[in-house]
Amino acid sequence: MSEPGRPLRILLSEGSSTSGREALTILGLSGHIVHVCDPSRWCLTRFSRFVRKVHRCPTLRDDPAGYLAFVETLLSAQHFDVLLPIHEQGFLFARAGGRLRRHAALALPGFENYRIAHGKAGFSRLLSELGMPQPATAIVHSERELRQAIHFPAVLKTSIGTASRGVWFVHDEAELARAVLDLDEHDAFADEVLVQEMVAGTTEKAQSVFCRGQLLGFHAYRQITAGVGGGEAIKQSVSRPEIEAYFAKIGARLGWHGALSIDYVVGDDDGLPRLIDCNPRLVEPMSAYLAGVDLVGLLLRVSMGETPATVPHGREGVRSHLAMQALLGCAARGGTRRDLLRECWHLWKGRGAYAGSREELTPVRLDWMGAIPLLMTFALAFAAPRSAAAIAQRGFGASLLNAKGVRRVASEGFAGV
Repeated sequence: MSEPGRPLRILLSEGSSTSGREALTILGLSGHIVHVCDPSRWCLTRFSRFVRKVHRCPTLRDDPAGYLAFVETLLSAQHFDVLLPIHEQGFLFARAGGRLRRHAALALPGFENYRIAHGKAGFSRLLSELGMPQPATAIVHSERELRQAIHFPAVLKTSIGTASRGVWFVHDEAELARAVLDLDEHDAFADEVLVQEMVAGTTEKAQSVFCRGQLLGFHAYRQITAGVGGGEAIKQSVSRPEIEAYFAKIGARLGWHGALSIDYVVGDDDGLPRLIDCNPRLVEPMSAYLAGVDLVGLLLRVSMGETPATVPHGREGVRSHLAMQALLGCAARGGTRRDLLRECWHLWKGRGAYAGSREELTPVRLDWMGAIPLLMTFALAFAAPRSAAAIAQRGFGASLLNAKGVRRVASEGFAGV
């Protein structure tokens, strides 16, 4: 059990993602001492007054065993209360959980159940098993099977992929041909590929914290404006009791322990939600925090071995935004330099879609150093608006696992275990 109000020493598993940056802010505002592991000298969390130290480490993508050894050495050399897997490092940590828990508290389910939630094919099969709604889905292993299963428009997904990597939206034969070339180039058919019905609707996301299969905290929001890379520029909190019920069943089935997030689409035609993706972690937890649900704090308590009571729901209608995503999204949609300046003006004055909205990612009034990556993003987008998508993708690829890395970590002879 942790002492009430005692600042904890936290090791954050990476510092380049938006989720890592938002978790850092919440941890810092709560008075905790935060160190970060990241291969980049200029990761997003470095530009924050809340980070005590950034430890440069091997890349998860290219050297998962080296990354694991680095983390274990750091945990054994310095005292940390909690190891917090904020992104795909959770897959590796679940594989080596027994060793890591000798040095710091860690909230993760068993590795096999983690794999089900981590892979898109495994998650789709779980939804089918539980009778939960999802777009019509076929799981294929070859181009021939893909062409037999597809009906336009459709979404193609590799089983392993995050931040919209490994996703293709295809409306006709020409787009399908280009997608197949990409799938072949990445040897995607060596694993599983999903072919899903494309559902017109509003994207929403929900996130939660479990303790040994029991749902303790839940928050949902809908996308108001898209950014780049599958992210949101503006979001608004919503009440979704039916989605919360789905979470409770999924968590109970998997004996989930720790954080879990799911994306879903609310259909325009019928208003029904369809679950489309799962992330076994917290995704951009500041929306929940601003709505009154501190899922990061709840995750820390679960990590420390507590069994907290279920927390109350947050407020509906709380609007928040990510200025960096808004600027990149504006440029990626074909915005001109004048459009970017107008977007900046609306952000600064809180006008238009930003009226009543609060900044999630770089809250400069709370953390002045957040202005540095925000200004750099504007400068890059202003100099070359067409490069917006490339700027977004450049950020944290080394912190993500690809299919080859997943197979390596899951293999019986993995050197890190």
